[in-house]
Amino acid sequence: MEKLNINQWAAEDRPREKMMQKGAEALSDAELLAILIGSGNTEESAVALMQRVLAACNNDLSQLGKWEVRDFSRFKGFGPAKSITIMAALELGKRRKLQERSERTAIRSSADIYELFHPLLCDLPTEEFWVLLLNQAAKVIDKVRISRGGIDQTTADVRTILREALLQRAVQIVLIHNHPSGNPSPSHADRSLTELVRKAAQTMNIRLTDHIIVTDGKYYSFNDEGII
Repeated sequence: MEKLNINQWAAEDRPREKMMQKGAEALSDAELLAILIGSGNTEESAVALMQRVLAACNNDLSQLGKWEVRDFSRFKGFGPAKSITIMAALELGKRRKLQERSERTAIRSSADIYELFHPLLCDLPTEEFWVLLLNQAAKVIDKVRISRGGIDQTTADVRTILREALLQRAVQIVLIHNHPSGNPSPSHADRSLTELVRKAAQTMNIRLTDHIIVTDGKYYSFNDEGII
């Protein structure tokens, strides 16, 4: 039995036509994703298939964004091509969100920093350490990834952080890293590194204004907690 392509579905299962008639906002997440994959399998339409896929991740697109090809391949009808199509679409959505945040001219609060870095860090399976470079008016000069891996491996990169700040004439910096575990509470290593960078930056008249620990849905701010 051949799988049905999108033109062979029942009228109520034709999301392309529905989108043309009613607009994208009228479609469910499963219907939008079905348009991307184009066909289901021999037993179900793409809409039905995507409903099962979404159910497997609690209908959470953020969770779906963390899936890899092997996760999709558990479902009949999913090969590398369909998996990568969905992964690419979700990545574009993340980049759009990041671009919108980047257009903000100045950092006013820890929430601004979180919104800027959440799209970059929320789905990563490992820790990444970044520095945000700001001018006197708290406008973003640049954001620079310092390292990948656990925070313990970043303590030797204090000179790298300060070199970036000096090269780009930043007068304020913010440290940012993610906790893939979902727990934003700082570790002893997080606290030690923060103090190390603060003292080193101070000798160069550069102010460490915050250290943000990012997870998916929440964050920890050293500044908000009165540690910096």
